[in-house]
Amino acid sequence: MKWAGIILFIITMISCKHVKQRDDELYSRHLQRKVKLTVIYTPIPADKSQLNLLILNDGQDIEKFRIREITDSLYKKGAIRPLVIVAVYAGDRMQEYGVADKPDYQGRGSRASYYDAFINDELYFYAKKEAGVRKFKSVAIAGCSLGGLSAFDIAWNHPEKIDKVGIFSGSFWWRDKAAEDSTYSDTNNRIMYAKLKASRKKPQLEYWFYAGGAEENSDRDKDGIIDVIDDTKDIISLIQRKNICPPEAIVYKEVKDAKHDYPYWSAVLPEFLVWAFGN
Repeated sequence: MKWAGIILFIITMISCKHVKQRDDELYSRHLQRKVKLTVIYTPIPADKSQLNLLILNDGQDIEKFRIREITDSLYKKGAIRPLVIVAVYAGDRMQEYGVADKPDYQGRGSRASYYDAFINDELYFYAKKEAGVRKFKSVAIAGCSLGGLSAFDIAWNHPEKIDKVGIFSGSFWWRDKAAEDSTYSDTNNRIMYAKLKASRKKPQLEYWFYAGGAEENSDRDKDGIIDVIDDTKDIISLIQRKNICPPEAIVYKEVKDAKHDYPYWSAVLPEFLVWAFGN
């Protein structure tokens, strides 16, 4: 009995160090549908004021992103603080992701404002209730591709709730006019760029941007630099020119031969997590 008790104690102590995962569902009155969620969490600290939150777009792809394994590894190494991740499965992502209140030239992103409201009014409070906290130590939102554009827009709209944003290959090309249109302009027709340019806001956010050098062949301005890099750097330059945040609040990472796919995003995910939640 004595040895059995010791063995049980050891097993319990070991299991307490593991990151855990469970699935859930939340009905959204804004989206008028049930939203599937996966919740990943490190051991919850006794002092819950030290608990952090990451909201992740495209939760249906978390296995490709390897978020659980990477979080588990970093936490065991003591590289990140206690963390809850809520991964939100996309519905009609071409309509729910984008820039709130501004569809693109093909009418995509028409429900982005509803998704924004879901994150702000419903998911945020769900996460606090599930974690049993009144306030998280820090809150970040992240996404890849169109999910990255969505994450950036939501963070920009709600800096009172969100502190940091991670954009993996963000779709900053999102535009309200076809690039082939003779009146098209990068300055006026890229929706997120135009929104920032016209805004007087200076949200207290921290930004982590990533782009790969082999993601595409598109090069609208024929400068030899692919659009995903140009568009990302243009957003960064605009933020800097407008003095929206201190220079140290922006991180940009570019990987030369990286493609537009999860193995490449997953490879840099540890750097993002340590940047956002590092000890």
